[in-house]
Amino acid sequence: MNWEQLLSLKRFGDTHKRLRKEQDETRLGFEVDYDRVIFSAAFRSLQDKTQVIPLSKTDFVHTRLTHSLEVSVVGRSLGRIAGKKILEKHPHLGVVHGYSFNDFGAIVAAAALAHDIGNPPFGHSGEKAIGEYFKTGRGKQFEAVLTAKEFQDIIDFEGNANGYRLLTESRQGVEGGLRLSYATLGAFMKYPKESLPKRPTQHIADKKFGFFQQDVASFREVATELGLDARGEGDHIGYCRHPLAFLVEAADDICYTIIDFEDGINLGLIPEDYALEYLIKLVKDRINIKKYNNLIYMEDRLSYLRALAINTLISDAIAVFIDSEDTILKGEFSVSLMDRSRFKAQIEDIITLSVQKVYRSHEVLEKEIAGYRIISDILDVYTTALIRNKEGNSSNYDRLIISTLPEAYRETKGTIYNILLSTCCYVASLSDSAAVHIHNKIMGKQL
Repeated sequence: MNWEQLLSLKRFGDTHKRLRKEQDETRLGFEVDYDRVIFSAAFRSLQDKTQVIPLSKTDFVHTRLTHSLEVSVVGRSLGRIAGKKILEKHPHLGVVHGYSFNDFGAIVAAAALAHDIGNPPFGHSGEKAIGEYFKTGRGKQFEAVLTAKEFQDIIDFEGNANGYRLLTESRQGVEGGLRLSYATLGAFMKYPKESLPKRPTQHIADKKFGFFQQDVASFREVATELGLDARGEGDHIGYCRHPLAFLVEAADDICYTIIDFEDGINLGLIPEDYALEYLIKLVKDRINIKKYNNLIYMEDRLSYLRALAINTLISDAIAVFIDSEDTILKGEFSVSLMDRSRFKAQIEDIITLSVQKVYRSHEVLEKEIAGYRIISDILDVYTTALIRNKEGNSSNYDRLIISTLPEAYRETKGTIYNILLSTCCYVASLSDSAAVHIHNKIMGKQL
């Protein structure tokens, strides 16, 4: 792979090549990507979607929206620093083509901003709940009429694949979705493969999947334009990661490691003494003891350590990325950047404590259980109504249910797969509160 192709400014529907040196410096193409994501309806819905604590009423806790904004800030720093070093190593990118280090920052920031845009309500349990409805619930009846890959798309419903669909799906009058640059779409795609075969290797790019069957042709076009090397064998489709996807992943890893931990402290789930001890281990080489001892409030001490921890991990991720650039460009770097971190032990300690005290807290588990039931019930009502409508035997109740769907999700002329996937994507689009509200309505609990 080579940087000239990887930094493509092409957008869906372009009939001519976009050259970096011809860009308007006051409104660069990669910066437009960021704007388009942040003004999208799908991004706004993240303000009421769970990051860790579902349906939390406290101001302390991060939502998907605040998490995504923070990841984009960290991603921008990672991209700019990496871009500066890449341009020093490959000066023709700047001299001949006109790229600057800010371009790398803008690409990573936009991709990082969008990284959770396809996630369902109720955190990662929302993905599992959608899949379980088709894997073990009433939705299993559809397995017989779907291909193996189509069925895998829905039993392993993946927020990353739904995110790609949201960013690129054409509708009448809106061709190519948000029409982001292919460089940003490549950086967004952490798992550039289809749903089967499932985890064919231990390579980080094979951990999950990144596009549904209906989006195969679209991503093939993006991958070809970017020059991503193919990794799939036979009729299985997969590609090497865009190098900047490693920076997007690192930004996410840094934020959830440190900030989910901070949420646990602020909620009182993790004792302050534990927290400060764990963070100090991470930043001991950078901490200003005099400044730290002058901070009398826990919030200030925590804020100081959090900032130091994030900066420490940014510097470390950049070192790994630059040292591994050649291997990454060959598609041979098979782990996340943070897996090669010299602070891996400290990171694992923090994550282990977060799992014990936060992710498995009673509040989280109880609300995840409620989320499973809510999502399963909503899926059951809508898939039943839509499939009956397609088969021509819908009841008046079915027609009433369909009328409550946004117009884009009412179509029943397509295949069974398209109808089921569209319904899954509708449920995934709901905020936590909207899902609860709809569930109350269809269960007759609210008039």
